[in-house]
Amino acid sequence: MEKIFEALASTPRRKILAYLSETELSAGEIAARFEMTKPSLSKHLRILESAGLIASDKRGQFVFYRLQSDNLANTLASFMQAVCPVSKGLKKESEALAVKKQAK
Repeated sequence: MEKIFEALASTPRRKILAYLSETELSAGEIAARFEMTKPSLSKHLRILESAGLIASDKRGQFVFYRLQSDNLANTLASFMQAVCPVSKGLKKESEALAVKKQAK
């Protein structure tokens, strides 16, 4: 439980969770959205995965990340995203990406 609270204590990690809220994304797609170095992004993703908040799948040379939707912490994070002004925009972007991917 401590790992979950530690992971959620970081604003960049909460933003990543909001961005993954509606669709799975590759590490490159996540990196393109946030202004941080790739090593920094990798560290945030590792912490989120270690806390059980996200899962990853390697497909060829790409790694795709998605929320662990059956996780209580993600349920709470989803609630927080509904009321957090920063997360609302990211959640909308995530929804738009999900629609775009389904259309392909």
